[in-house]
Amino acid sequence: MSRHSEQEITSDQEIIEAATEARKRARATYSNFRVGAAVESEDGRIYTGCNIESAAYELTMCAERVTIWKALSEGVRKFRRIVVIADTSRLTPPCGACRQLIWEFCGDIPVILANLRGDTETLQMAELLPRPFDAKFLEENDAENK
Repeated sequence: MSRHSEQEITSDQEIIEAATEARKRARATYSNFRVGAAVESEDGRIYTGCNIESAAYELTMCAERVTIWKALSEGVRKFRRIVVIADTSRLTPPCGACRQLIWEFCGDIPVILANLRGDTETLQMAELLPRPFDAKFLEENDAENK
């Protein structure tokens, strides 16, 4: 479910608060490393997610991916920014898999890293994933093999 109506612009603090609330719902039974995320669609809606761990650890899902899947499943195709929040002294960036998916589905959007102490840093996705692999490579391959 999303918050906010179409075209409403949210402040950084509002989207960080949404990610903080999502973090509280994390299922981090094994690592106790709770992460929340929130992504803002182009029309101002906010979708949230948290990390969900499984006893079969490789089935664990990161907060960023949960958030993106939720938005995509609701039909969102364009995004403004994403927030990742954890209770760490150093700001926690998305893992490699999440970086790939953020790039592929959201593009070069701002990524706000935050912690519960109120520290934040905003980076462009291209800073976190330089030289990304995306659909352009597949399109080139198709064109070369025709």
